[in-house]
Amino acid sequence: MSGSPNHGEPRFGLLMVDDHTIVREGLKRVLEPIAHEWSITEAATGFQALQCLRGQHFDLAIVDLSMPGMSGLDLIRRIRSEFPGVAVLVLSMHGEEQYAMRSFKAGASGYVTKDSASTELVAAVRKVAAGGSYVSESLAERVVQQLNGRKQLSRLSALTDRELEVLKRIVAGERMTDIGHALHLSVKTISTHKARIQEKLGLPTTAALIRFGLENRLSQDDSGFPAWEEE
Repeated sequence: MSGSPNHGEPRFGLLMVDDHTIVREGLKRVLEPIAHEWSITEAATGFQALQCLRGQHFDLAIVDLSMPGMSGLDLIRRIRSEFPGVAVLVLSMHGEEQYAMRSFKAGASGYVTKDSASTELVAAVRKVAAGGSYVSESLAERVVQQLNGRKQLSRLSALTDRELEVLKRIVAGERMTDIGHALHLSVKTISTHKARIQEKLGLPTTAALIRFGLENRLSQDDSGFPAWEEE
């Protein structure tokens, strides 16, 4: 948890929540054109983010979806419930519309993919902070098509947010005990989630589950490493 000094007197408070230091550093570089307007505070986990929110005023939180412990979706819900005056902008490696839909349902006002952050993040921050909504251009049409029923729902839409999180971790090769520890759940509960996931998706074996997850580009690693970090 750390603050980022800015020159002058920033008018707004921004909380940046991502467990990858390299991502946070990259985001601060992208936000340099408007850095004089914002006082930036960093948090590496959802729990750290809540500590920050309880200790000082923020206008906007930029939240990653996949983090250790509390997931981004859970954090969004906590922010909307406990700090309704804080706008939430999701920044994620997931370019599938299902993740954007889940984020908006949880209470986010914007969704930007990490591969488009270098060109869209500043505009997204300004729009969401002003009370508007934003979705990455590459996602917008697909989100609308799913909302109006013109696009068939993904099989993953049948899963709850918790089941999707468990599936992502299984696909990443984590053991049941490790998943339970990360999500603060018992191994028995994780096993129950796994059984329900297999039933909903019609996948009889763990191998089939992992194959399905890989085909749908599920991964626990949400670092993204977009182009602006590789310069």
